[in-house]
Amino acid sequence: MSKFAELLKSPEPVLVDFSAEWCGPCKQLKPILEQVKSKVGAAAKIIKIDVDKNRSLAEKFQIRSVPTLILFKDGKSVWRQSGVVPASTLEGIIKQHK
Repeated sequence: MSKFAELLKSPEPVLVDFSAEWCGPCKQLKPILEQVKSKVGAAAKIIKIDVDKNRSLAEKFQIRSVPTLILFKDGKSVWRQSGVVPASTLEGIIKQHK
C-alpha cells in the first residue's frame, strides 16, 4: 500500500489539495491553507498533491479541475469542492468531521 493511501486512513481528517504549479487559483489557495493549518493544528493533516507529477492519483480521484480539495476521514472521501474555498469554510468542514 502506498504511503498516501495509508495517510488517508488516518482517524483525523486529511485535507488533500490537488493543484498544479501553473494554476493561478491554486496559488491563491496556498495562504488560505496555511491559515487553516495554523487554526486547526494537529486536528487535521493538510497535504498538497501536484496533479502534473501525480497523474495516477489525479485519475483515481477523478480530478477534472484544479484546485480541487477533498477531505478524507478513515480512508473515505467526506467532502469535495473545486475552486478557492474561504478559510472559515474549510475550518468549519474540518471541525464537522473531527
